[in-house]
Amino acid sequence: MNKVELFEKRQMGQKEMPKFNIGDTVRVYVKIPEADKIRIHPFEGTVISRQGSGIRTTFTVRKVSFGEGIERVFPLFSPSIDKIEVLRSAKVRRAKLYYLRQKAGKKAKLELKEDE
Repeated sequence: MNKVELFEKRQMGQKEMPKFNIGDTVRVYVKIPEADKIRIHPFEGTVISRQGSGIRTTFTVRKVSFGEGIERVFPLFSPSIDKIEVLRSAKVRRAKLYYLRQKAGKKAKLELKEDE
């Protein structure tokens, strides 16, 4: 194991992240610095993609706010992420849900998973 892999393994072990997949609705708590204090802002939406591996893993969350679609890409092991909550899981058959960008309203809903 070289020094880069050793550093990545140590950085990943410091943060506990929940298991979530494509199609899950998550709430990401993001730290936002404001003057002399840090505010925590929730961003809730559907995970439409995950990419990368190890410490370079990123995931894209999409939500619709006031009729406008908003997408944010988060590095999974970023220090600006306070925590991630998985609210519900959906049954999907794609690795990337980019088709949700063209859907609106009820057509953009995903079928919920049955608890196992």
